[in-house]
Parts: sequence; C-alpha cells; structure tokens
Amino acid sequence: MQSLIGTGVALVTPFKKDFSVDIEALQRIVNFSIDGGVEYLVVMGTTAENATLTADEKELVIKTVIDVNKGRLPLVLGVGGNNTMQIVEELKTRDFSAFEAILSVSPYYNKPTQEGIYQHFKAIAEASPVPVILYNVPGRTASNMLPSTVVRLANDFKNVVAIKEAAGDMAQAMQIIKNAPKDFLVISGDDMLALPIVLAGGAGVISVIGQGFPKEFSEMIRLGLNKKAVDAFKTHYFLSDSIDMIFEQGNPAGIKQIFQALGIAENTVRLPLVSVDESLATRLNEFVKNSIK
Repeated sequence: MQSLIGTGVALVTPFKKDFSVDIEALQRIVNFSIDGGVEYLVVMGTTAENATLTADEKELVIKTVIDVNKGRLPLVLGVGGNNTMQIVEELKTRDFSAFEAILSVSPYYNKPTQEGIYQHFKAIAEASPVPVILYNVPGRTASNMLPSTVVRLANDFKNVVAIKEAAGDMAQAMQIIKNAPKDFLVISGDDMLALPIVLAGGAGVISVIGQGFPKEFSEMIRLGLNKKAVDAFKTHYFLSDSIDMIFEQGNPAGIKQIFQALGIAENTVRLPLVSVDESLATRLNEFVKNSIK
C-alpha cells in the first residue's frame, strides 16, 4: 500500500491542566504534523493514552482528527487488545469509511503462544473491512510475535498488509523483510531504528518523535527511502538525543513536554502516567530551543 510508505505519526491525546481532552490542542497537533510533511496519521494508538480514555472521549478524539484532517492524509485507526471477540465485534460495527487501515497490537498480558497470536489475527483479518497492520511491541505485550508468525499471516491473508515492528531487534525486522511477500510492508515502530530499517528495505515508520519534529523526521525517512543514507543519517544523529529523551520517563510524557516547549499543547498526562520531572523537562526544552531555526 503506497499510502503507508513514509512517516506516519502516532498522535497523542492532549489534555488540559484539569485532565480533560484539549480539542483545540489536538487540532493544532494534527495541522502541525500535516504541515510538516508526514505521510499519514495514526489515531488511537498506545501513544494516545487510549487506556485511560472513556468511550465517549475516544469517539471525540476520532471525530476531531477526521474533521481537522479533511481528507488531506490517510488515517489509520488503532483497533486492538487482548479480547479477540470484542475486537471482532468492533470491526463488524464501526464505520471505517474515513480510514485507510487499522493498526492492531498483538495481545498483551494474556501471553498467548504463537498459534494463539496467529488465530487472534486470523479472526481480525477475516472480520476487518479494511487492511490490517500488525503491531509487535514485546516491551508492552510481554510476548514477541515471531517472524515466522508474521510471514504466515502475510501469506494467508491478503488484507494483512504490513507490520509495525517494535521489538527493537534489527535482525528480526530484517528477517521479516527477507521472508514476507514482496508487497508486505515492514514499518518501524521504533524511532531510533526507523532509518536503519528503511535502509534495509523497510517501508517507513509509525513515529512518536515525528509529530514533534515532523519536517525533519519525515524528510529523513524520505531520504532513507531514496537510499541517500549519508544525508539521512545527519538528521538521525541530530534527532537521536531527543528520541532517547522522550522515552526516558515513559511515552507520551516526553513528547508532550516537547509540545509544551513548542507552545502547541500542555504536558499533562493521566495517571498512572506522570509528567516528566524538572530535569528532563529542562533538557527537552533546551533541545527544542536549539533546534528551532
């Protein structure tokens, strides 16, 4: 899918200081990402703090992004979890007309076997009216979707079109690139490995830092896709400290501090997450100040 090549950004849900959803800030974030040149937007991913949003708040965020986007960029909706039947029900009942694909995380907490992961995504693929992007993030799910399982799903279901690979394992990503069908997309889910994965044959990234520095990050990925490695790595090394810092005290606390430094949104997160401490906030603010040209 050409629409999923390049940089997608996993949008945060901005909150006001009273912890309510900040719709105006969300509008600014969407426009900032689009104006910065990213290729697509991901709504209701983990970075959106969807675990602490009510059902009504989720619908408000989804509607806001659709309305602000106005069809300018492809949209991907996060639809995943560890209750397979519940996900299938949502796939059968939700209106997906505004979305290019869904992003579906491998089941967390349950720790299924590889066969269990396969059967979970089999059910999703058979129910989904839009293409499916698998999402492997063992650091959050406590189980790793092995390359053999990914390739099996890619071969068995034409609408399983991509994986967001966030195992932090370059060799694993390369194994999927090598063995998956030719048109299957391997998308980095790790900002620090995004460029190396692209240069190895990956399709791009679903990024967190990309919404804070959309112009620089999306251009880096485009350079990588065009195999202009030397120029791309200049940007990679420029942004690498910020990538380390935004994950230092948890996601999305770090990227929200960047948005505060940019004057786009507050740095508020909901419990059990907490905002970054004063030391990290100072370092992030300084990085933003020095990066603005």
